[in-house]
Amino acid sequence: MKPKRPYLLRAIVEWILDNGHTPYILVAVDDAVQVPPAYVQDGRIVLNLSPVAIRDLSIGNDFLTFDGRFSGQSFPVCVPVSAILAAYARESGDGMLFEAEYPTAGEPAPSTEVTGSTEARPASREEETDGKAKGGHLKIVK
Repeated sequence: MKPKRPYLLRAIVEWILDNGHTPYILVAVDDAVQVPPAYVQDGRIVLNLSPVAIRDLSIGNDFLTFDGRFSGQSFPVCVPVSAILAAYARESGDGMLFEAEYPTAGEPAPSTEVTGSTEARPASREEETDGKAKGGHLKIVK
């Protein structure tokens, strides 16, 4: 069977947009990921997929591509779907965390830890006011 990740990714992004929120993706950057290296932190990058921020978004079964602007400079972005670790709404944090795919022989397994994200997430509407946060909305998909 074909992998579920691209289908789930398309659905999550569409759901986020339909709710008037901003879709973000967290990407594990390696040699196959084409993004501006200056924006990569700790081997990861957060990308805004909002139609007002990018052009020509295509989420295929193997690659996610779009034309983006980084500090005013146009840059074609190409991300293997397997490198996408999470898709979520910037405003609420609602979304989905994807399990790391198993590497082929000789490749190291990418980490699924999301603490090194380059984008600060605003406090969730469900976080308690006494400083203790409830569990996140992201779920691991196997």
